Amino acid sequence: MDRRGEGETSGWSRRSLLRGAAAVAVAPLLGEAATALAAAGDADALFKAGRFEEAGRAYEEILKTDPTNVHAARQRGYVGLLANKFTDAETYLKRAVELAPGDRTAHEFLADCYLRQDKLALSVPHWRAIGEEAYAKWFTAVRGEPYQIHGDIGRAEFVKMDPMPQVEASVNGGPPKKLTFYTGAPSLSLTSTVAKEAGLSAVASEKIDFEGGHVWAHYGVLESFRLGGLELRNVPVGWSTTEAGEDVDTDNDGLIGTWVFYHLLTTFDYANRALILRRPTPEAVRTASAGVKPLPLWLAADHYLHSLGSIAGSGTQVVGTNFGGGGEMAAVVFGDTAERLRIRTDHGRPLETSAHSTPTVVYPCYPKEIRVGSAVAKDIYCENHPTASIDGLGFDAPAAFFHCFWKPCAVTLDFTGMNLYVRT
Repeated sequence: MDRRGEGETSGWSRRSLLRGAAAVAVAPLLGEAATALAAAGDADALFKAGRFEEAGRAYEEILKTDPTNVHAARQRGYVGLLANKFTDAETYLKRAVELAPGDRTAHEFLADCYLRQDKLALSVPHWRAIGEEAYAKWFTAVRGEPYQIHGDIGRAEFVKMDPMPQVEASVNGGPPKKLTFYTGAPSLSLTSTVAKEAGLSAVASEKIDFEGGHVWAHYGVLESFRLGGLELRNVPVGWSTTEAGEDVDTDNDGLIGTWVFYHLLTTFDYANRALILRRPTPEAVRTASAGVKPLPLWLAADHYLHSLGSIAGSGTQVVGTNFGGGGEMAAVVFGDTAERLRIRTDHGRPLETSAHSTPTVVYPCYPKEIRVGSAVAKDIYCENHPTASIDGLGFDAPAAFFHCFWKPCAVTLDFTGMNLYVRT
């Protein structure tokens, strides 16, 4: 599989198969324009523009005068979910579901809200409400506290950097396995071969479309996952097989996704070629972030990460931030962004690739500068994906940053304070 384009990495997880790596971004409204929108109560425009806090207040104003407004309740809950403000998210998403029991999006948001808090049993009826029976069975089968953390820090050196970073980890106490990692995918995933070696049994399975064919996605519960000196116990895990029962991907033994990372203080130390997982204590955050200015961190659709950055002189924007995965590009530019920002694009060199498990065409492009915090790259190779939707998560999406951009950096993700720290 050609892994250029949007950085899609593998077929082990149903969510990554069906949704791919659609990281999103938005040009915020500044100054008087934002003030005018807020005064007009145009909450949707504020949200679309990435002004989430202002949008949240505007949705609250709508609900004061129209408490049965399902859209406002759902969107206000979504604003809370993006920032892991779970009390706000639950309050408004429950209201949306009560007002409209058939609202699929509200159920999906609420299921994700419970999932992030490890309230798996509470998420089950909402997965069922949207037809995700395999997920409902999966999370019903997880007994006790999931993602139990043992140890304070785990460090794994990169076995290799390209075409995608790879580290070693132990599965159910077995010998080290070579796993990649990617925040464009949700759960911890294994090959079917490793799943068999670990003695895993599927608690749910489903047949899904993949790259013009079909694969079987299986879900189970892993007793132990150890990386360096840190161990996670009782971990939801997935694996996939072809219709013939073979591994879907053999480049790695598995993939570590965002669900694992958001339970920990995670550092992608590209500069020193290491993945570092820490117990997320205040002291660990202070140590990992010392001397670095925090950037906001947002989490959408259960595993898509975002922060603030800029591309081609655009000014500060919300941008997709992806870690791990493969591909040669530093960023992917979506929709009409390249044309609008006059980014040099080589339309004479179309590249056939796969995005969201679907064939697509992208073009080499070269922004004069791209930036996230103190990390800057000039005239670096990127890819223009002109047919990609720029509002798949409800807010505009001009660009997303990928693996190659982060190589000079160490980036720490704090999912408690919802901050991203870039050290260069």
